[in-house]
Amino acid sequence: MALQPVLLTDAVRAPEHASGRTWALRDALAAAALFLGTAGTILWQNAHIVVLWDFSYVLDSAVRMAEGQMPYRDFPFVHAPLTFLIQAAIVRLFGRVFFHQVLYSAVAGGAGTVLAWRIGLETLRGRVRAAWAISVLLAAPLTVLGIYCIVPLPNYDCDCALAVLVAVWMLRRVEAAPLGTRRRDERGFPARSKAWHGFAAGIAACLPLFFKQNMGLPFLVAVAGAAAWVLVMRTLPRARPDECARAPLVALIAGEMSALLAAALVLHLTTGLGNYLHWTIQFAAQRRLPGSSVMLGVYRDPSLLWTLPCVAAAVLLLRSRGGASPRSRIAAFALFAAPFLFTLSSLIGYDDADERGDSLLALWPLLLVLAAALVLARLIRLGRRVDLRALTPILLLAAIQGAFLSQQLWGSTYGIWPLLVLLLAEMFAVAGGLRPGITEARWFAPALAALISITLLVCGGSYAASEERLSYAQFPDGPAMHSAFPALRGMATPGEYLPEFDELLRYAETNIPFNEGLILLPGEDPFYFATGRVPQFPVLLFDRSTDPYSPEEIAALARSRDIRWLVVKRDLQLNEDPTPQRAATLKLLLEEFAPAAHLRGYDVYRR
Repeated sequence: MALQPVLLTDAVRAPEHASGRTWALRDALAAAALFLGTAGTILWQNAHIVVLWDFSYVLDSAVRMAEGQMPYRDFPFVHAPLTFLIQAAIVRLFGRVFFHQVLYSAVAGGAGTVLAWRIGLETLRGRVRAAWAISVLLAAPLTVLGIYCIVPLPNYDCDCALAVLVAVWMLRRVEAAPLGTRRRDERGFPARSKAWHGFAAGIAACLPLFFKQNMGLPFLVAVAGAAAWVLVMRTLPRARPDECARAPLVALIAGEMSALLAAALVLHLTTGLGNYLHWTIQFAAQRRLPGSSVMLGVYRDPSLLWTLPCVAAAVLLLRSRGGASPRSRIAAFALFAAPFLFTLSSLIGYDDADERGDSLLALWPLLLVLAAALVLARLIRLGRRVDLRALTPILLLAAIQGAFLSQQLWGSTYGIWPLLVLLLAEMFAVAGGLRPGITEARWFAPALAALISITLLVCGGSYAASEERLSYAQFPDGPAMHSAFPALRGMATPGEYLPEFDELLRYAETNIPFNEGLILLPGEDPFYFATGRVPQFPVLLFDRSTDPYSPEEIAALARSRDIRWLVVKRDLQLNEDPTPQRAATLKLLLEEFAPAAHLRGYDVYRR
């Protein structure tokens, strides 16, 4: 069998005896292309930009944890710990080298794209024609929109998205096969998943919570609710024999409870469970949780006034009596295509990168509403026959909506594009099962998938390359400047930020004793990662979301901790100084500090 026909053959229609080697080759080539494409984008991003603020918070926090300081107990910390502990482990094992973090991001990003593709393929297989080709088309944009492609350095949102993907992949193995395609064992009975599959999936479902709270908690609650729902449906009288497997679901809930109890015990014995809950739940919600009107603002996008009716009209047209005619299908395709063609045209019609980015992001509320409607229709149709796989879109919607709690649509989507791709795969699969068959025409689904793929790939590539999501930082015109400091070798960004930071590092190396404490305002630079010094002041970033202290408390802490040096950055990479009550804080501190040096981008003071 020639290779090219196999590559284009529908997974559903492929013969049972198809060469395993040929299939393995096809999958390996696709996986390699997706992984290398995503990793290449991340490496390219890191070769010319870095947001010092984001890098410094994650890595300086990781350094202090690697040195034995305990978050939540020894210093205030508002984020879940796993991203920081992973980076602390990398620092401990391999040293303080910038490229290690770049490599981590590239590998994690590539793995996320490949995993999203495999889940999407599994979702489509057996439910639509050309499942393999459609899955590749939908996953291709993740080479520029993957979890680490837009913010390319270690980040808790991106790690949480990867943890959600891992959990979804494991949860789908709790059910032996999708409804309607039950596999049979050697005796002819329905195949069953083993209980340990459910237990492991329950543990995996807890992991996102410890990467980022606002995404992980809704996901975890949704998983528990979905498992309980399916379990209840299978406990009711007259449940079908091939749908009554309950042990894996019970094991799943047991796995969740066991993981949460183990995590609570570890936190109690180390940082203190009360400390953890105070900083990551109470304080974080107080400082960052938006109001309900802001949360729902995602769905007030003006474009929905025309895109949603277009898509609804396309579905109704295909469901009508004449929906199977070629003219109806062409008209429906045009209606489906309109929002994506408009997004593509924005690259020509809009000169401003912000407007182009808004046009791309406007697809999110449209696709979320459409996914919710299609999944709800399918669940109503399934009734008691619902299984955990059918509820996967609800888990994805819960995670996505939770992510929006941070910075809503514009700020929160950079790490969760793979979740949107999985929703798209589910929409194609659900549409393929509707009658009249929406995808009965051989060309319809592949052509629509190709249009979506081209739109997201072209517009997403432009969005990532324009650094529109990173517009809260400054990237002046001109070549990227590099750091010459050993730990930061390879770090590059436009402007004088890194040469100025190198000057501060050389000054500190010569003039500031290694064991004397410092305060860096606002804390934008990865000073502790670069120098290996241990932070002696509880706050690293002076930002409203991470700094719980008033100016008076900061001055008092500086005295009690015997802080000897104060470094104030004048030329920020951030567009605005985030320091709360900056003037009052500096006024109190400078009563006890005298000028020691005036560097190109910094003022240094000594007690």
